[in-house]
Amino acid sequence: MMSEVKKQKTTVKATNVQFQSHHVSRTKRGQVLGQRGGFRGCTVWLTGLSGAGKTTISFALEEYLVSHGIPAYVLDGDNVRTGLNKNLGFSPEDREENIRRISEVSKLFADSGVVCLTSFISPYKKDRDMARDLHNQWGLPFFEIFVDTPLEVCEQRDVKGLYKKARAGQIKGFTGIDQAYEAPENPELVLYTDRDSINSCVQQCVNILERASIVPRSVVETVEELFVSENKVDSSKKEANTLPSVDISRVDLQWVQVLSEGWASPLRGFMREQEYLQSQHFGCLLESGVTNQSIPIVLPVSTSDKDRLKECSAISLRYEGEPVAIMRKPEFYEHRKEERCARQFGTTNKGHPYIKMIYESGDWLCGGDLEVLERIRWGDGLAVWRRS
Repeated sequence: MMSEVKKQKTTVKATNVQFQSHHVSRTKRGQVLGQRGGFRGCTVWLTGLSGAGKTTISFALEEYLVSHGIPAYVLDGDNVRTGLNKNLGFSPEDREENIRRISEVSKLFADSGVVCLTSFISPYKKDRDMARDLHNQWGLPFFEIFVDTPLEVCEQRDVKGLYKKARAGQIKGFTGIDQAYEAPENPELVLYTDRDSINSCVQQCVNILERASIVPRSVVETVEELFVSENKVDSSKKEANTLPSVDISRVDLQWVQVLSEGWASPLRGFMREQEYLQSQHFGCLLESGVTNQSIPIVLPVSTSDKDRLKECSAISLRYEGEPVAIMRKPEFYEHRKEERCARQFGTTNKGHPYIKMIYESGDWLCGGDLEVLERIRWGDGLAVWRRS
């Protein structure tokens, strides 16, 4: 006689949740896994209040990455609570266990080579720190992204009607109403969905991944400006004033303007030697795709400046005595003037004014990533036409 097996019934504590459908099918995701080669496993952890836009951004980012051949998968708070974590409620203890489980699952996704996108309120700093530490222990990249949407905006949206229920006392322990949310102190990125579009938020996330070499540069489609973020302008100016500096000409400053406003994307500053040689020999940039760039954007410097600055990890670019930008990890290489002129203009005749200027410029070129302190303005009344 077979023994009777007693079935255990899982108590469902999670209420007021809705399953969110993915934009990408399993078939499509399977087709592109590893399509671009290389390991890209990491976790992008979106945190913020209910209604901040975490789910919308995460699914849009997933769709964007997969469409560019990058394997990605969203772990959404509501979706997970309909399955793996349906036996957890919203008490502090259950919230902690919810994040603990998701931390483990996202680690496995990242370890498989997938860009794992998590969309959870995750209100407690210690729980998010635990998730980061877990990934660090496994040598996996972890990006905390704070979707910083004001409570009043989230409450106005109230897509699920949860704030209304919380205000009426029908839902207890609702984050932002009668339960605290601990905002991240030093996230990798802060998104503002009350002022930026979803596409803009997606591109900001992609930029973070590209800078960490998770995705290739060709995945970034938008023009990238090189200005220091508003909240760091003062500290960057202070830093610039303490750094060794090099004086630049008016023409150099014009190129700083071109670079800073994104007109030469994907360049992130004056060309390093590899970018310069690609431009000279092939008329394009070849890193992570092909980008037309037949004009070299370079910064000539003197031998004395090169000798003085070659060991610096960062330098300040000054125009008329005032710092305009910080250059990170400057790289110095020989300015082969005759070859440059011959390839760019088809002649080395110094009767050409630009060729003459090249021959009179420094014997070395300096390339590196720029952080431009403020928009370049010329005070000539033409800014409106330049759109600068």
